[in-house]
Amino acid sequence: MLAWLHGSASQPPAFLAYRSSNWFIVGTVSVAVFTDIFVYGLVVPVLPFTLTSRSGIHPSSVQSWVSILLAVYGAALLAASPFCGWLADRTSSRRFPLLLGLFALAGSTVMLTVGNSIAILVAGRVFQGISAAVVWCVGLALLVDTVGKDNIGECMGWVGLSMSLAVLIAPLLGGVVFARAGYYAVFAMAFGLIGVDVVLRLALIEKKIAIKWQTPPERNTPIRKDIPMEITAEKRIAGGIPDAVTETTTSTPYMSPFAKRRLPPVITLLASRRLLAALWGCLIQAALLTSFDSVLPLFVRDTFGWDSVGAGLIFLPVVLPSFAGPLVGWLADKYGPRWLTTVGFVAAAPCLILLRLVSHNSLGQKAVLCSLLFLIGMTLNLVLTPLMAEVTYAVEAKEKKHPDRSFGPYGAYAQAYGLFNMAFAGGCLVGPLLGGFVNQKAGWGATTLALGILSLFSALPSVVWSGGSIFKKRRKDIEDSGAEKA
Repeated sequence: MLAWLHGSASQPPAFLAYRSSNWFIVGTVSVAVFTDIFVYGLVVPVLPFTLTSRSGIHPSSVQSWVSILLAVYGAALLAASPFCGWLADRTSSRRFPLLLGLFALAGSTVMLTVGNSIAILVAGRVFQGISAAVVWCVGLALLVDTVGKDNIGECMGWVGLSMSLAVLIAPLLGGVVFARAGYYAVFAMAFGLIGVDVVLRLALIEKKIAIKWQTPPERNTPIRKDIPMEITAEKRIAGGIPDAVTETTTSTPYMSPFAKRRLPPVITLLASRRLLAALWGCLIQAALLTSFDSVLPLFVRDTFGWDSVGAGLIFLPVVLPSFAGPLVGWLADKYGPRWLTTVGFVAAAPCLILLRLVSHNSLGQKAVLCSLLFLIGMTLNLVLTPLMAEVTYAVEAKEKKHPDRSFGPYGAYAQAYGLFNMAFAGGCLVGPLLGGFVNQKAGWGATTLALGILSLFSALPSVVWSGGSIFKKRRKDIEDSGAEKA
C-alpha cells in the first residue's frame, strides 16, 4: 500500500504523472485554501445565535464576543505565520507541513463542535489560525515552485476564487443547515470536507520529488528557475535538490559565505518597499472584508429582522464578483498590479461610505444594500489577487537586485508568503475589532465612513510602489526616451 502511494527505489508511485501535474497541485492547494476558509466562515452566521444558548453569554455582550472570536483567529495566524514560513523554506518537502496543518484544522473543528464555553471556543479558533498559517505559507510557496513566476498571477486567481467560494458557501450553508438541522449538522459538513482534503494532500507529489522517477526527456522542464547552477552536488544531496533541477537553470554570480550570512532572508525582504506596499494592501483588504463578518449578520438581524439564513445569504453579493479572480490574475501577469489595486481601493471607498444610506426595513433599502455590497466585492476583487502575485514579483526583483544575498537552496518564497500571511492575519485581527467596536460605540454610519476612508488612504502605497517605485519607473522612461532621441 505504501509503495503504491509513495513509491519505492525501483517503482514509481501510482498515477505519478497526474499526481505531480500542475493542474493537480494547483487544485490541491486551492482545495486546501477552500477547506481552511470554509471552516473559518462556517460559524460566522451561527455564532450570534449560539453564544447565548450554548455558552451563556448575555445578549448585550454578543457583539463583543463575536468580534473577539473572529479576531483570535487572526492573532493566531499572525503569530504562527513567520515560523511556518521559516520552517517551510528549510524543509525539502512541502507536503509534510501541509499534512500537519490539516491535523491542526481537524483538532480545531473538534473543539468548536463540542465547545460549550468561551475558553474552548477561543482555543478552537487559535488552532484554526495555526492551520491557516501552514496552508497559506506552504501552499502558496508550493505553487511558485510548481508554475514559476510567469504564471503565478493566474494561479493566484484560482486560489482567490477558491477562497471566495468558501467565503460565499460557508456562511450560506452554515446559516441554512443550522436553521434546518441544528448545530452539530453544521460541523458534519466541515469534517466531510476535511476528509476530502486529507485524500488530496496524501496523493500530491511535488515535482522535485517526482523527478527521480521520470525519464531524462521529462526532466527538461525546469521546476525552479531561480536555483543557481553554482549549488554544488554536496549541497544538492544535503538539501534534497535533484540534479535535474539545475539542468535548465541560468547562472548567477558567485556568493561568498560571508554574503550568504549577512542578513536573514526575512530582513532582506522587509527592506523592500515594494513588498511592504503589497503587505499593507493585503492587510487593508482583509480588514475591510472581515469587518463585515462581525457587523453584517447583526446589522441585517436588527434592521431587517433576518435569521441565520439571511445572515448567511447577505454575503452572496460580496463574493459573487470573485468568480472573475483568474481573469484578474491574468491581467496582473500581463499588465502588473499597480493600477488594478489602485482602482480597486479608490472605487471601493464611495461604495463603503454609501452603505450608511441603509437605515430601515424596506424592499428598496435591501436592494441598495445588496447592490453596494456587490460593488464592494467587485472593487476589492481587483486588489487581493494582484497583491498575492505581487509578493512573488517582489521577491524575484529583490533577488535580481541583490544576487550576492543568498536566500538558500529553496529560495524565500515561503517566508515571503509567511509575511503575506501575517499581513492578512493582521487584517483578520483588525477588521472584526474595528468594525465591531466602532459599530457598537458610534453606529453603522460611522463604521462605513471609517472603512471608506481607510480604503481611499490605502490607494496611495499601491499607486507609488506596487510593481516597483513609480518615480524610478518614470526616471527610467525619461532616460530611455532621451537615449532614443540621441
